[in-house]
Amino acid sequence: MRKLITLLGALAVAAAAQAVEVGGVQLADKTSVGGTELVLNGAGVRTRVIFKVYVGSLYLPAKATTVAAVLEKGPRRIQMNILRDLTADQLVGALVDGLKDNNSAAELAAVQAQADQLVSIMKSFGEVKEKDVVTLDFVDGATRIALNGTAKGSIPGAAFNRALTKVWIGDKPAQADLKTAMLGG
Repeated sequence: MRKLITLLGALAVAAAAQAVEVGGVQLADKTSVGGTELVLNGAGVRTRVIFKVYVGSLYLPAKATTVAAVLEKGPRRIQMNILRDLTADQLVGALVDGLKDNNSAAELAAVQAQADQLVSIMKSFGEVKEKDVVTLDFVDGATRIALNGTAKGSIPGAAFNRALTKVWIGDKPAQADLKTAMLGG
């Protein structure tokens, strides 16, 4: 009986460590950011017209289902697994529009320098290709941006990261069902 319980426990741990598939992309259940283990809070597919653009996923220290709960937790990761080739202008344009849609004029003015830095970093990517992975990690008070695991830049400020996170989970998110999915719904 003891061996059976041990085996069942081991199987449960192995099942928990398995990847989750969303939109044909395998996402890890857990990741580490800044030495903290994060869990996959939720993920969904961002579409534009009829095209699948990327799988967006949100990783947090503990599951959260509200915007307020997400914004109070850190570190955190927003990950975009690209599903089609995108120009830098397409990627930047969507992020800038999302910042404008989800933040007040005063909030935007307060983080304009950081938003300009984000645009510069994202434009340095050139074109992102299908299967590329863009990560936006909030850790140690800064947003660290990486492409395929290679650091591309770091933007200081919790206020900027809050504004950026709201692109996906704010009042006017990039896509309502993606917001619901990222919030674990």
